[in-house]
Amino acid sequence: MIIGILKEIKTDENRVCMTPAGVEIMTSHGHHILVETSAGIGSCFSDEQYQQAGAEIVAAPAEIYGRSAMVMHVKEPQPCEYGLIREGQIIFTYFHFAASEALTRAMIECRCVCIAYETIEGPNGTLPLLIPMSEVAGRMAVQEGAKYVERAQGGRGILLGGVPGVAPATVLVLGGGVVGANAALMACGLGAKVYLLDKNLERLRHLSEIMPKNCFAMMSSPAAVRELIQHADVVIGAVLLHGAKAPHLVSRDMLKTIKKGAVMIDVAIDQGGCFETSRPTTHHEPTYEVDGIIHYCVTNMPGAVPLTSTMALTNATLPYAALIAEKGWKQAARSAQGVKEGINIVNGMVTCNGVAAAFGMEYIPVDDVLKDLNP
Repeated sequence: MIIGILKEIKTDENRVCMTPAGVEIMTSHGHHILVETSAGIGSCFSDEQYQQAGAEIVAAPAEIYGRSAMVMHVKEPQPCEYGLIREGQIIFTYFHFAASEALTRAMIECRCVCIAYETIEGPNGTLPLLIPMSEVAGRMAVQEGAKYVERAQGGRGILLGGVPGVAPATVLVLGGGVVGANAALMACGLGAKVYLLDKNLERLRHLSEIMPKNCFAMMSSPAAVRELIQHADVVIGAVLLHGAKAPHLVSRDMLKTIKKGAVMIDVAIDQGGCFETSRPTTHHEPTYEVDGIIHYCVTNMPGAVPLTSTMALTNATLPYAALIAEKGWKQAARSAQGVKEGINIVNGMVTCNGVAAAFGMEYIPVDDVLKDLNP
């Protein structure tokens, strides 16, 4: 299969979807890899490294789209790319459709095959292609919270870990999944007092066993959020609904009860955000204030540490990319449940229930689509 690796064009996105080491593995299996010029520069990978791994360097994205059976990205296609996508072409990337009706409708009109990293499932119900970036984002959330709570950044001027004789900061983490657990672990390591909320009692039991003593795993409820947010210096939104729009856990009214200069980090912004006052930001302009509360809502947080992120992402995506390239998307979906779960849109039909529900669109189960297609 001819596979295209594109240079990311989303603002401040420095990752690339495959390392030269990944390209070498793909080419050794007989696949032809096209890499757009300078695609890996932001992650410290040169065109020469890709060529040495067996890739063909291509100057223009139009040629990548024109020649490739499968195109890989890190982030969703941008509007300037919509016209380049061919009917039936496989687009394999993070889509987060439920956060953007415009993107969803554009991919429906393209009649391409959209396989989303974030909805591919592992055998135990995990999200293996989301986990590595969730680990990065969770840890980064604490770094950014620690920075923006400094007075020079407009924050309260508090050190997360405190010092002897001075109490540490309070960090509230909403969601005990991969993002939340990594955020809590980092905040605890800095010495903060951490409250970690989740709605799954079994998950809370597990977190209580593995987290440091300065982390308090608690059952999430609107009342618990209202109570704890009054004491928080940093709030990290880390909720995830599989393939669906994130719920608003912090309302505009709650901001009146939060300390002035506190920092809210919305890691769920890729799925629409879990704070009512959230709106997407970039690494170039990462924050804004609402009622004296600093909001950090960067939609591609791992893009700030692209070398780490690219390597972690390739480790996770490569086996699935290889499977799709070897078998084609239809046979890959029939042979691997995880790939089937990743198919969000195909031939103009929405095959992910969460995406369809977000915009009131018709949902067509992917099994129904596969039954109607030739092998």
